[in-house]
Amino acid sequence: MKMTLMQHFAELRRRILWTALVFVFSFGLGWIIAPYTESFLIKPLINIWNDATLIYTRLSDGLMIRFSLATLVALIITIPVLMWHIWAYVAPGLHKNEKQLLLPIFLLSPILFLCGAAFAFYVLFPFVFKFFLEISQTTNLPTVLLPAVKGYLGFAIDLLKVFGLAFQLPLVLSALNRIGVLSKQTATKCRKYVIICIFIAAAVLTPPDIVSQILLAVPMWLLFEISLLFMNKDS
Repeated sequence: MKMTLMQHFAELRRRILWTALVFVFSFGLGWIIAPYTESFLIKPLINIWNDATLIYTRLSDGLMIRFSLATLVALIITIPVLMWHIWAYVAPGLHKNEKQLLLPIFLLSPILFLCGAAFAFYVLFPFVFKFFLEISQTTNLPTVLLPAVKGYLGFAIDLLKVFGLAFQLPLVLSALNRIGVLSKQTATKCRKYVIICIFIAAAVLTPPDIVSQILLAVPMWLLFEISLLFMNKDS
């Protein structure tokens, strides 16, 4: 059944309001569980540094950290809901081939993002934090390492975002292939240039140490190779 322009606006307004309500509710939940979220994000550092001591450098740090973590939780919960509402709104007007292209992106994008973030949290963090601690302890000066909580959490969350976005590579390549912009033959021929670009991107996006750069570049390389398997040869 065709909808009038006003009905489209009413439908869009309803979906925006529902998404906003989910965000507000999720923000409230995130505010309540912020101390647990903070402890969870700091756990990789505690696991390799038993007598770790983190500090607040400003009186407002506790409030700002709680606000940031509540926003993070709200976004994690709301983004899949938002993507579902976008899909439900646009799907009736799409052709069958367009649905076949977009539906996997809407379904797999949040999953791949979480996979990338999980890889960073459980695999990258222990290596990177151990490397930083060892470097800090090699100095001959009488120093004490006291990381700021706000700085640590900002650093950790940025890495989670980087790996989450990096794991979107198969979706991007598959989409380009399905719409005819990138053929499998062209992607295969450009493999060596892609690998060089991947390592350059890893060097730019990660901390200045070889371990984290390799731990980002190698999974992206593997994701690129996996993407080739799902490309159509005749695109």
